Amino acid sequence: MNLLAHSGFPPIAGEQTARLMRAFPRLQALAKRQSLRVAIKVKGRILFINLGDVVAVQAEGNCVLLQRDSSSYLLRESISVVAEKLEPYGFIRIHRSVLVNTSFVEEIRPYSTGEYGLRVKGGKEYTATRTYKKNLKSLAEFWIGAGAFFLD
Repeated sequence: MNLLAHSGFPPIAGEQTARLMRAFPRLQALAKRQSLRVAIKVKGRILFINLGDVVAVQAEGNCVLLQRDSSSYLLRESISVVAEKLEPYGFIRIHRSVLVNTSFVEEIRPYSTGEYGLRVKGGKEYTATRTYKKNLKSLAEFWIGAGAFFLD
């Protein structure tokens, strides 16, 4: 039995409620992300970096580079392991060697090759390859009018 259909709300309100219920787990993850910090060993010290400040993560050989607005930090870990750990906190993989923090994404542009240009806050641009196109679709789920943008 569909509870929304019999709730007394008009159909539009029921659809909006259902959409909000589906979005709730993501909103919880966003709230968690605000306070999550990672510890990184840099030059004999341990720095605590707020993940909300990390714009992107880029593979550098067998390490990853955590990029902030004005600084970056090298971490001895594979991009795959970092991608798995950071996905619940709003990071998506857009390339085999790049993760981006979705809260910094400002623009997505389609290229004729089937790839996408992704601009983040601060102006840096990344290429999202066709392999990771589905991750961009999930990013645009809450955007208005994005349905026809990602053609298969």
